[in-house]
Amino acid sequence: MEVSVLGFGGSEIGYERASPETVAQLLNGALEAGLNVIDTAECYYNSEELIGQTVSERRKQFYLFTKCGHPHGMESGADWSKDSILASIERSLERLKTNLIDLVQLHSCSESELHKGEVIEALQTARERGLTRYIGYSRAAHYAVECGAFDTLQTSISIADQEAIDLTLPLARERQMGLIAKRPIANAAWKTGHRPIDSYHHEYWERLRKLNYDFLHHDLEKSISIALRFTLGLPGVHTAIVGTKKPERWEENAKLLEDGPLEEATFRKIRERWEECAPRIWIGQI
Repeated sequence: MEVSVLGFGGSEIGYERASPETVAQLLNGALEAGLNVIDTAECYYNSEELIGQTVSERRKQFYLFTKCGHPHGMESGADWSKDSILASIERSLERLKTNLIDLVQLHSCSESELHKGEVIEALQTARERGLTRYIGYSRAAHYAVECGAFDTLQTSISIADQEAIDLTLPLARERQMGLIAKRPIANAAWKTGHRPIDSYHHEYWERLRKLNYDFLHHDLEKSISIALRFTLGLPGVHTAIVGTKKPERWEENAKLLEDGPLEEATFRKIRERWEECAPRIWIGQI
């Protein structure tokens, strides 16, 4: 798959209850701007249905990724049985109004479950049945890369989440896996100057307070540009998933990348600051 450098993340449109009209404007505008990756999950409320309702007629213009393992929502726990995973994929096909998903990923599956083998067998069966072209793993886990079963890895990588840079990226590159960066701007947790309301952003807020990068104290747009270009400049990263329910965001994102690759000196400062400040408990976030 020749993927665009930015992909669309479908969590916000589900969790924030976006209207079909908003999603249609958002996704059609993104496709017109050249984005060709849409990533969602069965547990993002009605995200899959919204995508199916609004852009299924343009299916040949984008790669469609989804995730499985939480058929009743993230809050209700996981079901890693083969039957549940296959049923989830069939359900996703119906919701997304397609007969083929380009990539199905295990969603935050533990390493112990991977070792049991049933979850991997389920995805391989889905691929054999022609339900998906590729299979992937969404979480930071060295074993997921090492076992050789997966085509892709989706993991959190940002200025506030750098464990994967040393833990999994080098091996993923060696294995020629596709690498999808999620939360690539650390949810812009610094943008208001105050602790974010959303608890999902609190860990990055606390980390960034300690890291205290110089550029975070300057123009917000510039700081987000630096953060995004840092993630996209990492060797082995193929696309970064950005979620939004604001149709104008894609034009803004394009502007953030106009300056091209991050300067080597700035990149090194970010890495050195992490190595200096980050304790071992700062593991990759889900």
